[in-house]
Amino acid sequence: MPHPGGTLLEHLGRVRRLLADWGDDPAIQAAGLCHAAYGTDGFDPYLLPVAERATLAELIGDRAEALVYLYASCDRGAVLPRIGGDRPVVFRDRFTGREHIPADDDLRAFLEITAANELDVLAHNAELAERYGPSLYRLFTGAGDLLSAPARDACARQLSPHAARPDH
Repeated sequence: MPHPGGTLLEHLGRVRRLLADWGDDPAIQAAGLCHAAYGTDGFDPYLLPVAERATLAELIGDRAEALVYLYASCDRGAVLPRIGGDRPVVFRDRFTGREHIPADDDLRAFLEITAANELDVLAHNAELAERYGPSLYRLFTGAGDLLSAPARDACARQLSPHAARPDH
């Protein structure tokens, strides 16, 4: 399946490697590798229907699958503006419409996966970097302790050219 930087499979591998480079635990790395399994709010194609969550859990473990679901189910328009503000962060599930408050560890894992995904996409697509770089810079620099130090550093390095630019 085509994706910025080659294929979706290549992208998924790069996301997992980036999470490993940042020192994230194996469950977060597995979730990063599988983050698009159910599609996302920004990437509609899915590899596995949500009804088959148990299948993915058997392959990667319950914690990793729960993170994949959290990532895939995120209603980005509702949730991302809440990051960096008051806690707890209320999530809206785009599949069910329900709102919930994820545990802090899950929220941190969600943001690590989000950062790794977005940095990889933007590294391979200048048009998307131009369009989304400023808002992603604000999101990740405003996330504070919700991102690991290596993830914050990577976001600052890659996205700082977009810091002073307005969104398009």
